[in-house]
Amino acid sequence: MNKVFRFVAMWAVIVPFAALTAPAQSFETIDFPGSFLTVLFGGPNPQGTAVGAYIDASSDVIHGFMLRKGVFTSFDPPGSTRTTPNAISPQGTIVGGYLDASDVEHGFVLSGGQFTTVDFPGAAGTILAGINPEGQISGQTCDVASCDRGNTHSFVVIDGVFNKFDPPGAVSSGASMITARGEVFGTYTETDGVSHGYKLWHGKFTTIDFPGSTSTFVGGANAEGDSVGEYVDTSDVGHGFLLRNGVFTSFDPPGAVETDATGINPRGVIVGFYVGDADDVHGFIRTP
Repeated sequence: MNKVFRFVAMWAVIVPFAALTAPAQSFETIDFPGSFLTVLFGGPNPQGTAVGAYIDASSDVIHGFMLRKGVFTSFDPPGSTRTTPNAISPQGTIVGGYLDASDVEHGFVLSGGQFTTVDFPGAAGTILAGINPEGQISGQTCDVASCDRGNTHSFVVIDGVFNKFDPPGAVSSGASMITARGEVFGTYTETDGVSHGYKLWHGKFTTIDFPGSTSTFVGGANAEGDSVGEYVDTSDVGHGFLLRNGVFTSFDPPGAVETDATGINPRGVIVGFYVGDADDVHGFIRTP
């Protein structure tokens, strides 16, 4: 399950977890005004813009937003009934996914104020998850039109060429980010239902598992090769993690009972979302 559908699942059924003790770190909580659920998926880019999604309290509809210097801007591709922006490039190009009125998932690119729909050729559904400074894109194709209801498969788009793949043993996978060096990070699920992170570099797959976890999800990565995500411990509690130079660091914002880290920029600033002890869901920015 990738970061988009972990968010969608959280929206549908928020399950309470045991309280955690959060380490002392620099966290900023992000809430879109008037929403009852906010998540961050990507950024901040060099201009300080982060992207995410929120649920409108008056309509229960998921919309995309940009956040820059404390100013929120909501947006949706034309015809969207659910928008999930997943990443923003240094140039300000945003990629993500949206659901149309026929319940079909499409990828989108937002650049210069213009939306472009991107669909993997022949796929029932498509979501774009990451973009690097060169404009190379990562994402997932979907076996059924609404991607949260079936298996997905990783892909990248380089110089306009689509390439689909799955790590060995995967029944479902999704590529969350392609870095400036061309490393691809993502998540895959095996037949037993256990999820693992992965890195694809020069044709070689490396599995990423937080030590002692029951499942690991990789949500984002940066040009330095750092990756972030969520791991589930043996008590079925989800925590955020940072993997840097082979060393895992676990973290949770203060008051969190579940944490999901979804993106990291070159300066090591991490974004994501967390569930509070009142089943409230907030975005966060973690600054090193």
